[in-house]
Amino acid sequence: MSIQRRHLIQSTGAAALLASIGQQAWAQAQIDTLKIVTGFAAGGTSDNTCRRVGTGLTGSYAKTVVVENRTGAGGQIAIQFIKGAPADGTTLLQSPTSMFTIYPHIYKKLPYDPVADVTPVTLACVFDFGFAVGPLVPASVKTLADFVAWAKATPTQANFGSPAAGSTPHFVGALLGKSAGLDLKHAAYRGTQPAMQDLLGGQIAAVSGPIGDITQHLATGKIRILATSGSKRNRFAPDVPTYAEQGFKELTHSEWFAFFLPPKADAALVNRMNSALKTALAAKDVVDGLAVFGLEAMSNNPAELVELLKQDTAKWAPIVKSIGFTADA
Repeated sequence: MSIQRRHLIQSTGAAALLASIGQQAWAQAQIDTLKIVTGFAAGGTSDNTCRRVGTGLTGSYAKTVVVENRTGAGGQIAIQFIKGAPADGTTLLQSPTSMFTIYPHIYKKLPYDPVADVTPVTLACVFDFGFAVGPLVPASVKTLADFVAWAKATPTQANFGSPAAGSTPHFVGALLGKSAGLDLKHAAYRGTQPAMQDLLGGQIAAVSGPIGDITQHLATGKIRILATSGSKRNRFAPDVPTYAEQGFKELTHSEWFAFFLPPKADAALVNRMNSALKTALAAKDVVDGLAVFGLEAMSNNPAELVELLKQDTAKWAPIVKSIGFTADA
């Protein structure tokens, strides 16, 4: 307690009042159960982000934190759920930002308004994408140039999977095909992990997805990462050259996960949730836990997140147009 504050407490009555206020504030912070919703499957980077951060919120913001995987429609099901949830601090959405920055350009009509139907709270982490090949691709394929040559020679097997149609890793893969003059067919999954299982099983040739979703399978010896999408080599795969290093400079893209409250959440709740999430994201065990999955913990304030979403929405408009992809077909 500061000297100035100590001088304000002139009686035991005032001290008791202060203690009472403190207990009320603690009770307000300690909600019974917080539900964190993700639109992607268990075991992937989105799911693990929710679980790691949820651990950081347990005992501070909420007595219990549960994660709910509402998969489907490339993350849209989870957003539809959050838009109808009460804005009382008991439900929180964690989502890649592409559902808000890319989807408006590829869907004529979304089942949610990317601006009005959520309340941005903070970033969660930033990550790069990897492009990996599996048993379907010959062991001699070790670079993107090798892959392009193999795919052109074997067009019926030239495909790749991503966690969702219209997601950032989908467009990274599509841009690779476009830049290389290659008809690289896309297969959309409900998260990267289902795609990785098909990659490991030899059902698809390649996967474009968050680097952490890929590196966790390196121990199998069945996959090889050919490229990463950052502006510099990814610290979780330092021996893998970037797309830019291999001549594909236009494929320099990273993405963010972010947290959102339901629409029309009041400012006091947004600020309280922002503060709780910032504290959780700065905790060493959360930072280290996210790093296991190739994620770099990061937070900001709600206004900064709103501005970042606006910037990314504008950035992706010409990219989507150049590829010509639409999800409404």
